[in-house]
Order: sequence, then C-alpha cells, then structure tokens
Amino acid sequence: MILKSLYDYAQACSAKLPPEGLEWKEIEFIIVLDADGRFVRFESTRIDKKRCQRFLVAKAVKRSSGTKPNLLWDNGKYVLGLSPGDKKAHDEFIETIKALAPLHPHDKGLKALMKFYDTPPSELMAAFEADPLFPTVMEGLKSNFSFRLQSDSALIAENRDLLAGLGMEGVEELPSGRCLVTGEYGPIVRTTTPTPLPGNSPMAALVSFQVNSGYDSYGKTQAYNAPISVKAESAISSALKYFLGKDSKNKARIGDRMILFWGTGDKEVDHKVEESLSLLIDIPDKKETDLDAKVGNVVKLFKSIYSGEIKTTLDDRFHIVGLAPNTGRIAVVFWMDYTLKEFAENISSHFEDMEIVDTRKPDKKRPYVGVYSIVSAVTQGGKVSDALPNLIDETVKSILYGTRYPAQLLSGALQRIRAELTEGPVSIQRAAILKAVINRNTKNNKQHKSLNIMLDKTNSNPGYLCGRLTAVLEKIQTDANSGDSIRTRYMGAASATPAAVFPAMLNLSLHHGEKLSDGSRIFFEQLKQEIIDKMADGGFPTHLDMADQGRFFVGYYQQRADLYTKKEK
Repeated sequence: MILKSLYDYAQACSAKLPPEGLEWKEIEFIIVLDADGRFVRFESTRIDKKRCQRFLVAKAVKRSSGTKPNLLWDNGKYVLGLSPGDKKAHDEFIETIKALAPLHPHDKGLKALMKFYDTPPSELMAAFEADPLFPTVMEGLKSNFSFRLQSDSALIAENRDLLAGLGMEGVEELPSGRCLVTGEYGPIVRTTTPTPLPGNSPMAALVSFQVNSGYDSYGKTQAYNAPISVKAESAISSALKYFLGKDSKNKARIGDRMILFWGTGDKEVDHKVEESLSLLIDIPDKKETDLDAKVGNVVKLFKSIYSGEIKTTLDDRFHIVGLAPNTGRIAVVFWMDYTLKEFAENISSHFEDMEIVDTRKPDKKRPYVGVYSIVSAVTQGGKVSDALPNLIDETVKSILYGTRYPAQLLSGALQRIRAELTEGPVSIQRAAILKAVINRNTKNNKQHKSLNIMLDKTNSNPGYLCGRLTAVLEKIQTDANSGDSIRTRYMGAASATPAAVFPAMLNLSLHHGEKLSDGSRIFFEQLKQEIIDKMADGGFPTHLDMADQGRFFVGYYQQRADLYTKKEK
C-alpha cells in the first residue's frame, strides 16, 4: 500500500518530479571554464547556512564501499583530487568523462572538460590558488562540485542530450518478473534506491533484504524477494526524495521520527492539507508572530472539509507514514490511508478535545495543539529529543486515527506540573493535554462528566472541585500580598491527598482574608462556600486517582482563568 501510494503520487504529479534517471541535487561550487577548457573561476551557489542552489543532474550512484563517481558532478575528492589519497576516485571520475565523450563528439562542454583534465596539475593548481574563493573551496571539499562553460547559463551536467537514457543502463541484463506495485511484467531491480533519512545510514532504503540472514525465499536474494520494476522503483524513489527535500511541505520531523504525508494528486485541497499538517506536527518557528493565526486557519480548513463546505470525493485520500532510523535500514512505525473527509474528522476532533480557555495576551499566544507543543510540554526542559520514541509515535497516531491519547501524556503532564509549581501556575499546554486525555478516555461514559472549555460550575467531581478551591485560596493569598505558599507548599499534596492538607489551607486562607476589603472578603467566602457545598457528604477525599488528579489541575486552571478575567458590568 505504501509503495503503491508513492507510485500513484509520482504519476499524478509527474510535472514537479524529476524524469527517470535524474534528480535535484545541491551543488555548492561551480568550476567555470572557457571553450578551450581553461579555468576561469570558482563560483559559490550557497543561499544561506543550510542551503545551496539545486540543479537537475544525473541521479547519484549507490556507494556502499569503494569508489564510484557520479556523472559530471561529485564532491571535491572526485572532481578535483587535490589530496594524494584522492587519486583513485579522481581518475575514475575522469574516466567517466572519457567514456561519455565519444558518444557526443560535437558537444562543446565535453570538449572543454577533456582539455581541462589534460592540463598539467601544477598549472591547474596555480590557477586555483590565484582565485579568491579557493580558501573557501578547500574548506568545502566534501560539498558537491560541477562545471559550467563561461558562455552558458546552465551546467554541463544539466545537458539533457548528455543525460538521455540514464537509468536504463544494464536494464536488459536484469531478470524480468511481475511488479508488485504496478502489476506489469518487466525488468526487476536488484536493489532499491537509498532513502536519505536524517540520522540514518546514507545507504538505508525503504525496501531492503539482508543477504543470507533467513529472509530469502525460494532462493531469491535482495530486492528480488519483493519484485519491483525499474519504472516503479524510479517513480517511488523520486517521490520519496521530493518529500524529504529541504523545502518540502510534505514532511515533519519530531525527535528521530520523520513523518511524510501526501494527498492523492495535485489538487489545491491536497496542498492546503499538506501545509496544514506540517504546521500541526513540525517544530513551530519562534520567529513567526502570526503562527497562532495560521493554526487557526488550519482548524477552519479541516472543519470545512469535514462539514462538506470544501467538496471532496471518495477518491480524495490522504496518506501518512512514520519513518525511523534502524541500524542500517528504515523502519516504518505507522501508516495510515484515509479518505480526506475521514482524516479531517479525526483532526477536527483533536482540535475540539484540546480546546481550552486562553487568557494570554494576543502577542503572547502560541499554538498548543501541535504534536511538538504537546510532547515538549510533558518532557523535562521541553526537550523533545529526550522524549521516548514510543510517546511521539502514539501521540501522532492518536491524533491521526482519532483514538485514545497515550497514557504517558497524562502522567507526564502531572509530573511536569508538580515539578514546576515553584516556577508558575499550570500552563495552557498542560491543562489542554489533561482535558483532552481525560475526555477521550471517558467518552460515552455517563459516570464522568466531560470537561468543558470554560469553567464549569455544575461539575461536582471531587478532583475538579478541589482544583477550583485551590485556585480561589491562591487568589485570596495573592490579593492579600502574602506570597505564593499555597501553590508552592500545598498544591502538590492537595492534588493527590486533599483531606490531608485542605484543613490547613482553609485555616491559612482565613488569615489572608482578614487583609482584604469587606467586599472582597465576602465575595471569596461565598465562592468558597459554593464550591464546598458541591462536595460529597464525606468531605474532602483522602485520595484522588490519576484521572481525578488531572481534573484537579484543569479545575484549578479554569477557575484561575475565570478569576483573572475582567468581567463585563
């Protein structure tokens, strides 16, 4: 299913994917030559610290060991051969040019290259050293190099006449079989193209079989165990590299997980959903001031798809795959294939579950419904890199599948809240996580009332009431200018064993109330009594289970938000 979906995408979006045998490649340094093959200058194509200009060149060769040059482009070791240890690689690069030249005897680019490499090395080195960019070139020999004639605007490596038929060499020598992707009969690849997944071996592929390790069947080895035609493999690898490109809107990375997503075609709604999902999963850009508004538009988009305001059909599907590095190969950690409307329903449900009252100032608002925000809120110091991979996987799947959120979110949020009580009150991210997890876990359970977005004065859950009361006692203390000992000294225990600490908290509150005006003191006493009256006959519970501890902090958060919200007269 995964390979078929990638192949279908490549067929539907062929206009923006490279032709067979070619790929877009970043080439940092260009060696400019004149028509007689004389060195003119070096040029750098660097755009910023992370990016260089991309060119459509011959597909990179597979290099697991030894030396094997690319055609008309490669790193400095192959193209320049400036170190003694580079001689073999450099000579092989020149041999590929010599082998190509007789096939195109009138091509001026190849003629110039032949003359360039016939120049004595000492003469070339003198010309290189005279160039002002040479020190930078020497520092970047691991980058890619290629050539351009001074009279041309395109690289020699971009010449389509020279690249015609690439990817078809040796095809006639390959065995034929029925392709599992297309169902057509034709040449079958021996090994599939490596997938450049960050943090993994550069030779790791999505489909691979280890030789002589018990996975071979009927005497077949390598990719012949899962026959894929040359045509299908080329399309699949092109789609994967397109998704994994630096500027791709079809990927998001959380920890060591790479998540790829795509629609069925090249429709406007597909592009909008792909960009929206990137915002929902990926690390938020702290420099963007309107990020919260953008996420608001994401919410509107998915609700419009689900409601039918944006028309979709059963053929409009959406695909998501989670990939992870795994000892020289790539592991698929999850896969989903839904209709666009089903997908929009699950995402909309996530937005609804996570929605909670937000009292932050407009310029301080940041999205809290994204995967990165959720996982960082339950890890120490907000470091997603320290989160267990299983937590990331389960969080993403719960959002995409519309299933229960992982239990680690509840326990992690409670743990981080208690650990950081001295730093401030409960954050909106953690309150929203607690609300979402509890509501999904108790969905359709009539014994438990769902948590609302705003303060719910009808909720009689003991944990929720204890949280509300704690927020009131803290506000009394704050208004009396008596520090924050309620939160820092008592709140952790109050959320787990209320009966043990609330008598002391209420007694302390009486002393704080004496410092308030008569009107404020009466207001708070009435509010305290309103909450206490909803308690069960047994009074404060001796112990709260984990779900009620979550309700405690949601009640605290919502009551505090209500107390600090300016009321309309």
